[in-house]
Amino acid sequence: MTAPRCVLLPLLSSIAAFGQSPAARPEFEVASVKKSAPAVAGQVNIGVHIDGAMVRYSTLPMRSYIRMAYRVSDYQVLGPDWLATENFDIAAKLPEGATRAQLPEMIQSLLAERFKLVLHRDKKEFPVYALVVAKNGPKLKESPPDSSPGANTTVDVNVTAGRGGGVIDMGNGSTIGYGRDRLEAKKVTLSALAVAVERLLDRPVVDMTGIAGTYDFSLEYSWDELRSLVRTSSGGATELPANPDAPGNSIFTSLAAFGLKLEPRKAPIEVLVVDRIERTPTEN
Repeated sequence: MTAPRCVLLPLLSSIAAFGQSPAARPEFEVASVKKSAPAVAGQVNIGVHIDGAMVRYSTLPMRSYIRMAYRVSDYQVLGPDWLATENFDIAAKLPEGATRAQLPEMIQSLLAERFKLVLHRDKKEFPVYALVVAKNGPKLKESPPDSSPGANTTVDVNVTAGRGGGVIDMGNGSTIGYGRDRLEAKKVTLSALAVAVERLLDRPVVDMTGIAGTYDFSLEYSWDELRSLVRTSSGGATELPANPDAPGNSIFTSLAAFGLKLEPRKAPIEVLVVDRIERTPTEN
């Protein structure tokens, strides 16, 4: 099946005061960019794979690259329709001394250089689900301390029709995993949980609980919610068939067991508006 989705934030370089040049944005040492091959036999591998200094992004739609580069959600990226449907593979090498925390800025540099990306920030009102505390209060228990922090921002997702799979490792023991009918989250904030749940639904999810700390969750979801996850994670490359007899609670019901609920609301949210982007990257 599919998974995850991972990630993004600022976009315009800040102008240094008193005529100083802005700090250079970090870049990959080398990078290969190409359009992804079509899915074969109903399955497609999606993900970010990091091995030492090598980073490989597989079968991700352009909107996901912009999302990761600027630390926003998919719905916050506004631009041509093909951003959600055309997938690209990127293989890149980190320069010596670089850290994984710099990956978003390196993707920014790559998108500007190879796709001539130009964008600006704005605000737009969206129908959203507000993640809030239910009437009888939260039923949460903080995650135990973890002495063995995880890797930094690695994602390994496999999307196979009718099957589960996909784990996001956010570091420091914090992980989010998607299975065939269950979301397993370890040591996550409520804001991170909102982003994870959002992938199962038809609108953004905004954390409005006001609760700090990190928590563990095991949440069932329905087949239709799984279909949404597969569709959004693959940029539409994979679509599960309808299955009204499939077991599994709705994510709404699962959240209720933790004293949380999703309320339909409207809220102004910052968006990134793509002013210019080339559909074909410059040569490697």
